[in-house]
Amino acid sequence: MKIQTAQEYLAIVRMPLQQLLPLGLRLWVANVFFFAGLNKYQSWDTTMMLFEYEYAVPFLAPDIAAWLGTFGELFFPVLLVLGLGGPIAAIALFVVNLIAAISYPDISAAGMQQHYLWGFMLMVLAIYGNGQITLDRIIQKLYIDKLYARLNTGRA
Repeated sequence: MKIQTAQEYLAIVRMPLQQLLPLGLRLWVANVFFFAGLNKYQSWDTTMMLFEYEYAVPFLAPDIAAWLGTFGELFFPVLLVLGLGGPIAAIALFVVNLIAAISYPDISAAGMQQHYLWGFMLMVLAIYGNGQITLDRIIQKLYIDKLYARLNTGRA
């Protein structure tokens, strides 16, 4: 294939970058939330105290909020890194991020900017998808596409 225009060249350069960007976003955000959840888990007494006296999670008792928040910060980043569950993991982490941002009344302006950035990154993943480098894509190629093809040929 001979490249004849700048537009063709840009299309070739852009293709791998379009797959690396979602992967980079997934890894970045997952790292932030997973290590926050790990910190909560490793110092559980402190976590419980913070949820009882410091964080003001709406509509939830402090112990339930601590369990759900820690679970969300440990479980959904793993799904996000693996690319399993598509945009569901990104939306779930967006909700965790939103609740974290509104629950801590003494958050600094810089801290709020980080939450905005993470929220934006998660919304990009939720809207545009996790890219092609995912377990979802592998499962689709290995099983779902083959099953669909069998069903269309009448050999289920």
